Amino acid sequence: MKHEELIAIDIHTHAEVSCWNPFDNYGEEYDRAADKYFGSNRRPTIDETVAYYREKKIGLVMFTVDSESQLGRRRIPNEEICEAAQKNSDMMVAFASIDPHKGKMGAREARRLIEEHGVKGFKFHPTVQGFLPYDKMAWPLYEVIAEHKLPAIFHSGHSGIGSGMRCGGGLRLQNSNPMLLEDVAIDFPDIQIVIAHPSWPWQDEALSLALHKPNVWIDLSGWSPKYFPAQLVQYANTLLKDRMLFGSDYPLITPERWMADFKEAGFKEKVQPLILKENAKRLLGWA
Repeated sequence: MKHEELIAIDIHTHAEVSCWNPFDNYGEEYDRAADKYFGSNRRPTIDETVAYYREKKIGLVMFTVDSESQLGRRRIPNEEICEAAQKNSDMMVAFASIDPHKGKMGAREARRLIEEHGVKGFKFHPTVQGFLPYDKMAWPLYEVIAEHKLPAIFHSGHSGIGSGMRCGGGLRLQNSNPMLLEDVAIDFPDIQIVIAHPSWPWQDEALSLALHKPNVWIDLSGWSPKYFPAQLVQYANTLLKDRMLFGSDYPLITPERWMADFKEAGFKEKVQPLILKENAKRLLGWA
């Protein structure tokens, strides 16, 4: 990636529409509930997202969420995202998502995606995927990620997915308490663990874990910075300034909205370049 030409690197963007697979409307009620919660129904294709980020001169990490076991929905192929990243290697990176319920077969897929398709990291969503991060079921996947010393992003805190649905769509918020990542951080020190989002209602747990475990980072996606808890801004400006990352959660939040609010949210001028770009360069191995 020609990162010197980029104004920022967005560590958290979603692939929303597959151009390889036919549309799968199974479980579409989750999409409608999320649209209502976020006030957005944008569903750009991968190519549309890449073109948008290229115009803005912002690098991006993109992934899908494989929740086939929990939700029964066909995933967007990881290979489709990898192909786009290979075509746009100057400004895009592909992370993969594999349902941890796939066990050793999932671990085999992870190895193939890394070795044959250039995947540079992984994304997990304990609430939507229906697993506890410390469950040994996920260990075969973690072992492959650790062997290749790649980062892994874990959703944390509240989830707009399922919000307002009967029984919350059966999804468990408790799975995404960031403190459940502690065993993973201890047993897999070669995985750089990224706690995604302000972790409401467990913001202090996320900060404590990142302060205690040097392989734990925090990405600031999913919220406008003007709504960040005061303690998150405080630690981003001080003890955790080297492990805070810009992420938007696009298409739910646009990077230009996030960056405009970021400038007014109380982050020190000397810290802003670290969060917007420099920390991501280190996480991805470019610095």
